[in-house]
Amino acid sequence: MTGDRHTIGPRGVRVSPLGFGGAPIGNLYAPVAEADAQAALHAALERGIRYFDTAPFYGHGLSEERMGRALAGRPRGAFVVSTKVGRCIERDALRADTHNDVFAVRGSRAVFDYSRDGVRRAFEASLQRLGVAYIDILFLHDIGRLTHHDRHAEVLKQALDEALPAMAALRDSGAVGAIGIGVNEQAVCLEVLTRSDLDCIMLAGRYTLLEQQDSSEVMAQAHARGVRVLIAAPYNSGLLGPANGPGASYNYAPVDAPTFERARRIYAQCASEGVDVGAAALQFPLAHPAVACVVAGQRSVQEVITAITRMTTPIPARLWERLKYAGLIDAGAAVPAA
Repeated sequence: MTGDRHTIGPRGVRVSPLGFGGAPIGNLYAPVAEADAQAALHAALERGIRYFDTAPFYGHGLSEERMGRALAGRPRGAFVVSTKVGRCIERDALRADTHNDVFAVRGSRAVFDYSRDGVRRAFEASLQRLGVAYIDILFLHDIGRLTHHDRHAEVLKQALDEALPAMAALRDSGAVGAIGIGVNEQAVCLEVLTRSDLDCIMLAGRYTLLEQQDSSEVMAQAHARGVRVLIAAPYNSGLLGPANGPGASYNYAPVDAPTFERARRIYAQCASEGVDVGAAALQFPLAHPAVACVVAGQRSVQEVITAITRMTTPIPARLWERLKYAGLIDAGAAVPAA
């Protein structure tokens, strides 16, 4: 791989090493006040974060709308924004529950649509919500067996035949700077890498301080092909986020006992070197030569400040040696320089 590792695609989209993940400001699990969401976004901009990721799915458009309000009036070259296609958001008055698709929103539903027309409709709606004329990075969201189960083969065929070519056409027209897939599993990345012209992959929760075994092949292939990898969910959906001990969730569900124990051991090793686990979790993925940036979900000014602090906290080389010796990260994993 050549060139600046933070630059993606033929148009040279450049991301900051730390990205702002927009799912939490879409009311992920719990409501976020508009003022708090705007304060978090402005804090990120003021403190040097230049890459903002969102999706129509996040709060059924709420995350995009909030991000658009924060970015309004700023020079377009001052930030990079990514969003996703693959779901269209529709009004549905019958959706009146407190929570809707894990988001605290009502009156709407998200409908999978990987057709050419669905891609175009989702893209145009995102432009309106974000208030921008073009999207820097466009991801195809949540293809793969993990999401679609028995419909995987059907969905994959439509993604390859319709969605990804439609996205490539948007890139060719200049409406999009780079294209990729945004997923939570290695298998579908390997299925798509050799069959579509991707610029990047957003991989959530699979190449992290907690686990590397279910991403080694895609990381190697992406690096060999010059496809940048953007690491999302670096805390494994909350497990490695707290400062004092593992959280209660993993893969957006209650954590199982073996995974919790592995996390507890990571915390113990970090404590022995006086290192915040969250700092190690954010910095570890960036050592891999395929990785362009790490994207952490943030819902408050304090979470923004914490993430930036963690990114800049010095970590002694001894910690990585300890983690390898204990079998908690792969022996051959690239680790940050001290």
